[in-house]
Amino acid sequence: MLPFGRMSQTVKVLAFAGARDVVGAAELAFSLCEPCTSAQLLDAICEQFPGLSPHRRSLRLAVNGHYAEPETTVSPGDEVALIPPVAGG
Repeated sequence: MLPFGRMSQTVKVLAFAGARDVVGAAELAFSLCEPCTSAQLLDAICEQFPGLSPHRRSLRLAVNGHYAEPETTVSPGDEVALIPPVAGG
């Protein structure tokens, strides 16, 4: 069972660009009862916001200001940035 859903502590999730449009806010609090991996957190975010699911493979997370690998630990109180792919010019 994943450590989501029970009201305990939260992580602050910052959403940028198209991800912000899908979640409907630039910032949200996501309930997290115990540490998990960034991959588990991203899966839970995509489950709560199904519009992100088609882009799951191209979304990146940054935890406390550092790009996260799928196995990076996320703990209650962390700040997580949800970063969609960016096109430059």
